[in-house]
Amino acid sequence: MQALFAPSIKEDAVAAQGKRDKTHWLYIAVIIAVVAGVIVGLLAPEFGKGLKPLGDLFVDLIKMMIAPVIFCTIVLGIGSVRAAASVGKIGGLAMGYFVLMSTFALAIGLFVGNLLKPGTGLNLPKEPGGGAKYADQAHEAGGTWDFIRSIVPDTLFSSLTSGSVLQALLVALLVGFGLQAMGSAGEPVLRGIGLVQKLVFRILVMVLWLAPVGAFGAIAAVVGATGFEAVKQLAWLMVAFYVTCAIFVFIILGLLLRFVTGLNVFKLARYLGREYLLIVATSSSESALPRLIAKMEHAGVEKSTVGIVVPTGYSFNLDGTAIYLTMASLFIADAMGAPFSLGEQFSLLLFMMIASKGAAGVTGAGLATLAGGLQTHRPDLLDGVPVIVGIDRFMSEARALTNFSGNAIATLLIGKWTSTVDLAQTQRVLDKQDPFDESTMVDDHDSAAPAPKEPAPAL
Repeated sequence: MQALFAPSIKEDAVAAQGKRDKTHWLYIAVIIAVVAGVIVGLLAPEFGKGLKPLGDLFVDLIKMMIAPVIFCTIVLGIGSVRAAASVGKIGGLAMGYFVLMSTFALAIGLFVGNLLKPGTGLNLPKEPGGGAKYADQAHEAGGTWDFIRSIVPDTLFSSLTSGSVLQALLVALLVGFGLQAMGSAGEPVLRGIGLVQKLVFRILVMVLWLAPVGAFGAIAAVVGATGFEAVKQLAWLMVAFYVTCAIFVFIILGLLLRFVTGLNVFKLARYLGREYLLIVATSSSESALPRLIAKMEHAGVEKSTVGIVVPTGYSFNLDGTAIYLTMASLFIADAMGAPFSLGEQFSLLLFMMIASKGAAGVTGAGLATLAGGLQTHRPDLLDGVPVIVGIDRFMSEARALTNFSGNAIATLLIGKWTSTVDLAQTQRVLDKQDPFDESTMVDDHDSAAPAPKEPAPAL
């Protein structure tokens, strides 16, 4: 009977895909919205600045979905694995890789900054006391122990409402290991969480259709606030930063990906093209997190590996942020005529290596961490931080794109090292032989939850 109806089921699925996959219109609308935002920001600056709440509202809607997505993904990933040791191996290897690559990214930022000497001769004006508010944001995060303590939520359920990615990550790990220990008794709970994940993805798809509105408001506001001349004045810094990020992703990480897995980083970038466009529209890699999870699973990486590496990487594998912190620090120092000594740069690198790990949990993360580093090492440069604010919105796009690419590549590398990726399937996907089905994130026939083995029916 199953074989008899298989062709019609397949045909219905193909027809449904052709009917439902209208997302290309969404991304065309995003491009149009970005262009329109630039035009409005240039022709009507005050009106453009007034549209900022549109962009903020869209990003807030996206962030609203992050904790549920992470919780469901990790619980399903860990809960479906019967060997706890394999989860520990993946997590430990991922954390080691994240620390190494983030430190390397910081060093790259220092190297490029010293090579190009950004800011030299600009004589940027100081804004007395202007950097204090950003430093205060960094101090509000507390020290190392305060940061560690903040990972533990007040209650089990508050981790999903507090807005802290790390709290949701901790609780998801605990729940996942708990369900893992329950064995077959926990399968009904896993199926229930799988349905919740399906609901979360449906809501997320509805939210994403507001991306053109959010992109229009955000771009119009930043262009209206900075003006074309202000952007042009500091454009060379942004270009240097973008080029550095591109070299890091396509050459350094690309060669590592090629050497370890044999995959082509440019094909991977093409596969993630729609996610890149979404990130450019929102300047936040968080907006593409659910789609990265879905696409990595489709590319052949096991659910358990994706569920651990991707969400953890979003908090600890911030390569773009690391490059930004060191380059921005050197830019401010050079622009104010007080460059860092070699010893101060090394000390700054050590500080940023630790501070950048908590950047995802701090409001205004990039600027707050930057101000905290400058205040610790060179308080005289703190008043130069507001100079960066005008172009921070543009630089945040490169940060987000680099962070996102680093996590996508990390997932494939960890999958290879732990033998949890089907590289043949990955190659087929990157060669467009098995394209990603957009409807799998919302269709009822999608296997959101792991399929438990049901006992054979009694005859």
